[in-house]
Amino acid sequence: MSVLQNDITALAPEVFLAICSMVLLLVGVSLKVDRMREINLVATLMLVVAFAITIFVKPEDTTAVFGGAFAADAFGDLGRGLVYVGAIVALLMSGRFFHREGLGRFEYPVLVLLSVVGMGLMVTATDLISLYMGIELQSLSLYIMAAFNRNSRRSTEAGLKYFVLGALSSGLLLYGSSLIYGFTGTTNFTEISVAAATNEYSTGLVFGLVFLIAGLAFKVSGAPFHMWTPDVYEGSPTPVTAFFAAAPKVAAMFLFVRVMMEAFPTIIDQWQPVIWLIAALSMIVGSISALMQTNIKRLMAYSSIGHVGYALIGLAAGTATGVQGVIVYLGIYVLMTLGTFACILSMRRPEGMAENIDDLAGLSQNQPGLALAFSALMFSLAGIPPLLGFFGKLAVFSAGVESGLYILTVIGVLTSVISTYYYLRVLVTIWFSEPTTVFAKDHGPAVTLTASVSALLIVVGLVVILQPLTRLAAVAAQSLF
Repeated sequence: MSVLQNDITALAPEVFLAICSMVLLLVGVSLKVDRMREINLVATLMLVVAFAITIFVKPEDTTAVFGGAFAADAFGDLGRGLVYVGAIVALLMSGRFFHREGLGRFEYPVLVLLSVVGMGLMVTATDLISLYMGIELQSLSLYIMAAFNRNSRRSTEAGLKYFVLGALSSGLLLYGSSLIYGFTGTTNFTEISVAAATNEYSTGLVFGLVFLIAGLAFKVSGAPFHMWTPDVYEGSPTPVTAFFAAAPKVAAMFLFVRVMMEAFPTIIDQWQPVIWLIAALSMIVGSISALMQTNIKRLMAYSSIGHVGYALIGLAAGTATGVQGVIVYLGIYVLMTLGTFACILSMRRPEGMAENIDDLAGLSQNQPGLALAFSALMFSLAGIPPLLGFFGKLAVFSAGVESGLYILTVIGVLTSVISTYYYLRVLVTIWFSEPTTVFAKDHGPAVTLTASVSALLIVVGLVVILQPLTRLAAVAAQSLF
């Protein structure tokens, strides 16, 4: 196998999806009638094929893909897999919603594919230039998706805010990258690690690293760089919000972990306090701000900020066990988030979508199946044992204790207790409030199946999911060390 063939094989899923997205774009433009449903289904099948390629197609030489710009390792493959799962489920849930709302345009699945290409580049990037290329390809697609409902003032505002603040974060990231390059003379993660070990330019390097971390923290919506998240989650069409909460979040967290553990492992004492602070602020801001929310999508936005804080405990640990904990947490988080947004997509009255928590009043009497799914997912998000969410938190808290991050772990436990209140508030509304209007049941089989399967897996996950996920996470984490 030639060098070029080896490189293309290593990025075969991204190459395949990029070609497919271009073909779908040409097909969509040439059709006289908008065939969003058919194109949506084809895009979903293409993501399934990309998932299979990730599993079965491996390059012969994994040491220097595209001159060291990308990695071909278990960590990147697992990150791709989680991204594909999030994108596939989000696409399946979107078809009926967009058709019903009059938003059925073929551009949406094309944008999803292009953003997934960017995410694939993000989780495999081992160079500051390829890192930025992946982030921008993902972000440009997401900006458009946030404002996809052009007739909605909230959606347009969400897209504009996301774009402006995203441009600011890109500026911070680029400035930090330029400083790192200036003080190390390289953009490759491995070579940066060697240069950082000499401590010759430690002050300038750390200064650049702070800006780089700020840019990455924005992408994962970690506090205090979280300001875009509630407005974008609330204003975007609900299937888009479900996609945002799952796939891009996972890709950004995988990128964050790779950058810290591959480029700066020799100066962990310099960046660990910064990650510690972002994790603590994210948990505190997420848990306290969510207490005051009445909109279920804004509640999930602040919930996601808190969950980022929990995951960052594993990164702050700076160990293989910590990275393993982050991966386990993200895998469980994707499952819980997709299931929860499937339940939210089921909140539709004849006059339109319902988004307030009070709209769930008496759901247990009107639709007991949906109420049970909501309850299982809320309990899991709160971390109540023996549901799967508990073991995600246990994985990162254990890594924090093992690394001596006792105060950060205590903050995590306390904020987890606080977050239990707003999750239980949703359940109180569902089970103990007087019934209101029954939700319409025209959300489609994909939404019902996602909510049902997610809730079931959350309940039985200790038996069927946790051990395989933990083993995969251990192998993926070890590939970074």
